[in-house]
Amino acid sequence: MKNTYLPIFSFLLLSLSIQAQKQVAISKYEVFSRVTDQNTSIKISQQEFNAAKADYRQTNAVFLPNITASHTVIATTNPLMAFGSKLNQEILTQSDFNPALLNNPSQIENYATKLEIQQPLINLDGIYQRKAAKSKMEAMSLKTERTQDYLVFEVDKAYMQLQLAYKAVDVLEKALEVANANKKLADDSFKQGYLQRADVLNVEVRVTEVQNQLQTAKSNVQNASNYLSFLMNDESYVVYTPTDELTIAAFTLTDKSVSESRSDIKAMQLASNAYEAMNKADKMTFLPRLNAFGSYELYDDKIFQGDANGYLFGAQLSWDIFQGSKRFGKVQKSKAEFEKSKLEYKQYVSQSNLELNKAKRAFLDADNTLKLTTLALQQSEESLRIRTNRFKEGLEKTSDLLMAETQYAQKQLEYYQTIFEYNYTQAYLQFLTKE
Repeated sequence: MKNTYLPIFSFLLLSLSIQAQKQVAISKYEVFSRVTDQNTSIKISQQEFNAAKADYRQTNAVFLPNITASHTVIATTNPLMAFGSKLNQEILTQSDFNPALLNNPSQIENYATKLEIQQPLINLDGIYQRKAAKSKMEAMSLKTERTQDYLVFEVDKAYMQLQLAYKAVDVLEKALEVANANKKLADDSFKQGYLQRADVLNVEVRVTEVQNQLQTAKSNVQNASNYLSFLMNDESYVVYTPTDELTIAAFTLTDKSVSESRSDIKAMQLASNAYEAMNKADKMTFLPRLNAFGSYELYDDKIFQGDANGYLFGAQLSWDIFQGSKRFGKVQKSKAEFEKSKLEYKQYVSQSNLELNKAKRAFLDADNTLKLTTLALQQSEESLRIRTNRFKEGLEKTSDLLMAETQYAQKQLEYYQTIFEYNYTQAYLQFLTKE
């Protein structure tokens, strides 16, 4: 007897726990809005874009000057440094040329304030590195856009899963009511001697099966609610109830195709452009660089005085003629990465077209299945009605009634599952063909 009541007890316990949880009605629009504002994946993608944008800003150094300021304090008896410090401070006298003082000077202090500027003039490898950084930044922007597109699709699917879970609960609750009603009829018929004990046990088994299925369906409601909470970055994990009904969405399958202007495909193209620019930048390192430089200096034997001053400016043409084989290896590596990116782009477009063709066939299959399940649902409902009436009159076997009842519940679940598949393939097709 313990085993008989254990499933019933478990079912009641789960039902009470679900009812104790806070239930919140929510529309699909509300979910979209909260996901757009709070979803962690979108925030991560935005930070990746910000990092790429910061990398691009760093390449401004190709055009902008590098300015530094310093204040240096020294005390020395080094003959060369002591003479030079006096010279910079403009305090040399005739006596300082005495060989004895030149060779063995007294300690001298020097306070130097220096303002330096370096201005790149020709830096071809830096220009191509800047182009690569810009392409990467634009690719990250498109990646963020595609992440948002994906979450729109994911919200659509998750909300439909919640709707489907509630439909399953509705169907199984009605099936449980019917099963309990049939159990009561079976019990009455058994007391009157019209049924065998085995028939009554079969009806009880059916009631237990429906209770187990209903328990699973209610767990699916919680799972779907928790996933919506995850998408919305909501840690309260309440049980949501959909305000929108699961209905058949109108859709026409036209000659849809994967567009190369789709954000993720464009992002891959920009990534390939970045690799190409980096390869060119590595090649440009073989060429010389031209930079201008200048400085303004203040000197004194007291801190922050600067009675003496001077300036220096000029230009430098530098050329790293040979760095072992380091630069040759970098060029070969960046060339290989560029070629790899082109192949990955081609493969990605081909895979997207493959997914689109599969989705089109899945939609046609779902459309055909929907017609068949609609018809099967109508037939099973009529069959159950007839057999229930005959059973009440004692003209139908218990096993046949249970079979009709089970079949009707299955067809209802299949019908709603097919609606889910039909709407899901529509959303997936729109996701794949979005420009």
